[in-house]
Amino acid sequence: MKKVLLAIVLPMIFILSGCLSDPVQEDILNYVNKEMKKAYDLETVALDAYDSVTGANYTNDAIMYNVLLDEVIPYYTEFLDEIERVNIETKELKEVHDDYVTGATYQYNAFVKLVGALEQQDRAMVEEANALLAKARQYINTYNKNLDKLAKEHDVEWE
Repeated sequence: MKKVLLAIVLPMIFILSGCLSDPVQEDILNYVNKEMKKAYDLETVALDAYDSVTGANYTNDAIMYNVLLDEVIPYYTEFLDEIERVNIETKELKEVHDDYVTGATYQYNAFVKLVGALEQQDRAMVEEANALLAKARQYINTYNKNLDKLAKEHDVEWE
């Protein structure tokens, strides 16, 4: 009798546990731990290079130009390619990710615009690039906020 009961109850437990899984939670975990790992690394390299020649680290236009052409844009291009290839299973996460792609595209366009501004020594183009960077920050901040919110809604905790 116990064997018969176990034969009936165990499969039901496995079936129920399958029904209780959260596809969005699984998608977020896969997204952060696997799908986006390389992309995050590439973005870090590109942005660290950019930070090394801007703001308090700015020394001159020639150095900034060379770092943008030789490091920032190539790594950022690879980063964009990577985030456009990410496999996302759920609509909820896809909507969040789309903001990231949009923000990253604005940021890429800003870097390209800065190269043109440096080539032409055009202050107006620098302002246009800065406006693109501001727009990129808005999208990327929205992405971060919405990814955190989605993670909390689906009981995903960050380390």
